[in-house]
Amino acid sequence: MVEIVRTNDLVLVGFLQSLLENANIPVLVADMHMSALEGMIGAFPRRLLVPDDDVAQARRLIREAGLEGELRHE
Repeated sequence: MVEIVRTNDLVLVGFLQSLLENANIPVLVADMHMSALEGMIGAFPRRLLVPDDDVAQARRLIREAGLEGELRHE
């Protein structure tokens, strides 16, 4: 699994997860349940991870959605 996005924006996480899953790319949202420990203050960013084989396609879809600035550096 490769981390492609790290953000505190829960709306962005949901959008990207939906975008990738609609393209049949499996997505793991890591650190999703940290909110229970942090009290929903957004201190811990969520990480989107995709399988190694799907990284290029996932990055392309995110760029095409106009969110290239959210991508982690390769």
